[in-house]
Amino acid sequence: MPASRRISAAYRLARQAYADLGVDTEAALERALSVPISIHCWQADDVQGLETAGSGIASCGIMATGGYPGRARNGDEIRADLDHVLRLLPGSQRVNLHAFYAETGRRVVDRDAIRPEHFTRWLDWAKTYGIGLDFNPTYFAHPKAADGFTLSHSEKNTRQFWIEHGRASRRIAQHFAKTLGNPCVNNHWVPDGAKDGPADRWSPRRRLMESYDAIFGDTTVDRKLCIDAVEGKLFGLGSEDYVVGSQEFYTSYAQSRGLVPCLDLGHYHPTESVADKVSALLQFHPRILVHTSRPVRWDSDHVVILDDPVRSLFLEIARGDAWDRVFVALDFFDASINRIAAYVIGARATRQAILFGLLDPSARLRAAENAGLGHERLALMEHAKALPWGAVWDELCERTEVPASADWLKEVSRYEKTVLAHRQ
Repeated sequence: MPASRRISAAYRLARQAYADLGVDTEAALERALSVPISIHCWQADDVQGLETAGSGIASCGIMATGGYPGRARNGDEIRADLDHVLRLLPGSQRVNLHAFYAETGRRVVDRDAIRPEHFTRWLDWAKTYGIGLDFNPTYFAHPKAADGFTLSHSEKNTRQFWIEHGRASRRIAQHFAKTLGNPCVNNHWVPDGAKDGPADRWSPRRRLMESYDAIFGDTTVDRKLCIDAVEGKLFGLGSEDYVVGSQEFYTSYAQSRGLVPCLDLGHYHPTESVADKVSALLQFHPRILVHTSRPVRWDSDHVVILDDPVRSLFLEIARGDAWDRVFVALDFFDASINRIAAYVIGARATRQAILFGLLDPSARLRAAENAGLGHERLALMEHAKALPWGAVWDELCERTEVPASADWLKEVSRYEKTVLAHRQ
């Protein structure tokens, strides 16, 4: 029997099993395909960026471990890799750029001077796919960030440089939105912090607040087009003890300034539930941005898999029917495995988690809970874990004409042999 017929037969059985619990799999399929996932460009080149070699600006980016062959070496190769990735993914996608993926030719353009025209090739490429672009200022991998401080730096000229970079990034994001006809999420994360306990935790946070106020005070940027988000972190390499932009700082700042808080799955204590934060934050914030990542003992940005934190996150979004209030993006980089496969695994795991959440028999669970039948709620929660959601996923892939199951590995292998193997 052809694979498509097997999938359809399995789906018919799955549809009935879910219907018995009040879940409409057709509605779940339609909604799961419509949620945009922003695919990050920096997995393709190990977060190296495209700044002009020998300019004194470019550096090694953020540490990506491993040396698997086939790293993209320029913008054309990154876009070619993304072309291939997008063909293997179901549903609505976007592409997420960092500022240091500007293409300036042989001209040296520092980050405080980047302009929309430096992203023309990215825009032309996005138009061919009919997809939106998101953006991120790059407040790292630069000589003016070498001591671990940027927007909170004690030296005024350094702060001003990064303020101008933040302003330039917002103008670029607005240009993306105008050109492509949909809003651009512009996410701000800075590495500012200290390896050991500082004597003064107050001043850097005051300076960070003032710098952001200077950036977001630019009223020439339309906030409906450039949707600014701010991202906190528990700790990082070189900022193990003190992070200026902590979660508490950013959730408070975002709420007081009308911005979007970003929740990255790798930026919390290992036992902390990011899923639990969704219903808390959305009581007060109109929208949030979530980054699917996978920490392994620290924020190591492993490839996303369908693990408990990812499932729980999207299950909570589904139970609150908060899809229109949540932006979804990927954020990981792994140089130890085939980078195309890393993209596909991470993006498909995120889409699977979205579908899994939409297949939850939430109405039945709430009814049992409201009736005081805790045992029934718990039993049904456990039963839902064993329902044939995999058959629904295969149907989703089949309908969007992308490989189901692990059939996509054949295309990755072919691309590695014909393209990646020839990169030095």
